[in-house]
Amino acid sequence: MRCPICSELEDRVVDSRSVDDGAGIRRRRQCAGCGARFTTFERVEEAPLVVRKSDGTKQPFDRTKIEAGVLSAAKGRPVSLADATALAVAIEEGLAGQGGETSTAEVGRLVLEQLAELDEVTYLRFASVYKAFQGLGDFQAELGRLSKVPSSNGADPG
Repeated sequence: MRCPICSELEDRVVDSRSVDDGAGIRRRRQCAGCGARFTTFERVEEAPLVVRKSDGTKQPFDRTKIEAGVLSAAKGRPVSLADATALAVAIEEGLAGQGGETSTAEVGRLVLEQLAELDEVTYLRFASVYKAFQGLGDFQAELGRLSKVPSSNGADPG
């Protein structure tokens, strides 16, 4: 760390303590050159989550887009805003743990996994838009895949 007074690179740490409930460290340092004391703070730098779209462009991850898509697919279904928010937060946290960049395909796959457990009709509605269904055969194929997924809500999938 460079001294703010004399620009000396050598210093020693005089005191260290945790700040912000362990989210950072405050260090008091003393310059080896001029003896001046100064304070530094260390925090983990979190890389922003970036989504790579199918056309190759990148944009920051936006949880509200997942919420809006789920709520749109859930119109008239027993899926609340709190359910959609919890689903989006779970996906965001999972992706953040994997690294700084993901694809829209991965985000969509994760949304469908969560919706399969939450509400099967909402799952099919979301899948029809996400996978760009062209006809009844697409719905039947997806319904077949959904029927193979174990349901945690106790409802009979077929």
